[in-house]
Amino acid sequence: MQIALVLGLLILAIVLFATEKISVDLVTLFLLIILVASGIISVSEAYAGFSSDFIVILAAIFVVSGAMQDTGILDRLGVRMVRLAGKRPRRVIAYIMLITGAFSAFMNNTTVTALFVGPAMGWARRLKMPPSKLLMPLAFASILGGTCTLIGTSTNVAVSGYLQKTGMEPIGMFELLPVGAAIFVIGLVYMVLTNRVLMPHREEETLTEAYEMRDYLAEIVVGTDSALIGQRIFASTDLEELHLRVLAVYREDTYTQPDPKTIIQANDRLLVEGKAHDLARARERKNFRIKADMLTDEDLQRDKLRLAEVLVTPRSFLARKTLREVDFRRRYGLVVIAIHRFNSSLREKLGDVRLKIGDLLLVQGREQVVQELRNSRDLAVLGMVRNQPQHAVRGYLSLGAFVVAVLVGTIGWIPLSICFLAAAVFVVGIRTISSDRAYRLIDWRLLILIGGMSAFGTAMENSGTSEFLANGILDLFRAWGPTVIMAGFVVLTVFLTQPMSNAAAALVILPVALRIAADLEVNPRSFGIAIMLAASVSLITPFEPSCILVYGPGRYRFRDFLVVGTPLTLLLIVLIVVMVPIFWPF
Repeated sequence: MQIALVLGLLILAIVLFATEKISVDLVTLFLLIILVASGIISVSEAYAGFSSDFIVILAAIFVVSGAMQDTGILDRLGVRMVRLAGKRPRRVIAYIMLITGAFSAFMNNTTVTALFVGPAMGWARRLKMPPSKLLMPLAFASILGGTCTLIGTSTNVAVSGYLQKTGMEPIGMFELLPVGAAIFVIGLVYMVLTNRVLMPHREEETLTEAYEMRDYLAEIVVGTDSALIGQRIFASTDLEELHLRVLAVYREDTYTQPDPKTIIQANDRLLVEGKAHDLARARERKNFRIKADMLTDEDLQRDKLRLAEVLVTPRSFLARKTLREVDFRRRYGLVVIAIHRFNSSLREKLGDVRLKIGDLLLVQGREQVVQELRNSRDLAVLGMVRNQPQHAVRGYLSLGAFVVAVLVGTIGWIPLSICFLAAAVFVVGIRTISSDRAYRLIDWRLLILIGGMSAFGTAMENSGTSEFLANGILDLFRAWGPTVIMAGFVVLTVFLTQPMSNAAAALVILPVALRIAADLEVNPRSFGIAIMLAASVSLITPFEPSCILVYGPGRYRFRDFLVVGTPLTLLLIVLIVVMVPIFWPF
């Protein structure tokens, strides 16, 4: 009964993680409650994952890397490095991948991708190169670069913690470097050589074309006898009945952004947005005169009003909030015209759309306001980088603290968790960031997921589920030998990272794999590291957070990742199966 319950919960978790109808942290906590209530794990075992030192390491890295990002130091260092690449497309791709991979070896790959999306877009425009040729290599480099060190991904840290819990030595800071570097180099060479053949070539469209806005924008001229005269612009019953939203008002030879106090006057020209059939209904109304149905970017950018694309960053407080909740127009002085998510542009009831990391917002506002977004922590203007680092000295001190933590922790003078905790305390102590900001930088959902799934691994052991699955697999494949069985686990891990997070997939498979390694009397560490690396090489779909961040700016389609990522993923699977037994012999 316990085995059936654990397997049932595992299947339920995979379904819920895939659909994302319920937050992953809530799903994880629900699993823990059921496991404790059923007596499969004790209360102390349920909480053990949250009290592990790898949770401290992850939390501290979030704080220190977030502090460096907030100061703008990483932006400046990255852009200076990229400028050395020259103007040859292949050289630019290789150079950007190298820089991204180097950063990603020590920072969260999603953060690194967000860091370089804006500069990469600007660089592509200067070189007259389609962004689609540059952004997918950028995302892949950030993912593969994380395989080089212990702290390159949260998955590595989580697996190291689980191995330590089973009595093995934790993974060293640079223990993964030989295989991780090979994985990264194969990825870099593949992307450079196949860029012209496999990578989609999509020229940048105008912003209105990209968001399919041409058929949905119009200019209404308010006649001298119009019923609109005297109505407040955001409380107009006529405009509300037609579901038209006013973006700007042209009055006295200038465009202005309306506010709740703006009253419609005779001869006003209202720039409105609405669905095509609503605009058609407006044309049939008396005293409604549609001046233009086909507006271009230039029409939306007159009199210092500008269009811009902004990206919701991984550290943005806007994630999981609606435009209405954050009062976006008042907070940023910008009007959101459309939201782009994967292959769809959302234009209806934008105020109620719950934003996600990687969403692209098409915004309109004054040029000065758009320029000021260069220093925003929540939104990245594509093609722009920060003017000047904020608190440059503190930024460099934070970078120095991070480097010292890595070096001291690697040498082993002080435990790694204490090194990174000291670095986090240091950046808060010198006021690079406030303590409140430090807590907001930590991805608590990820920590709950990893801590909870670690306890789920304990439940698989306590209930006999891992032994049950191990015996079944061994009965079928024992004759094939440890290499083939390990390869099967690698493929299974790659498959499970599609519906689940990388760390969760690895922690689910680890108990079974380690049990089989013990039964085969081979080194369980080789199985553990193979599974850990496999969790970071699935590039077949755009579900990885780094891929989601470049999906919109690169104008990619789902098929693009299948075409480009599938051969590379297969290559990396073979590489892992061949190299892991060499460096961690059976």
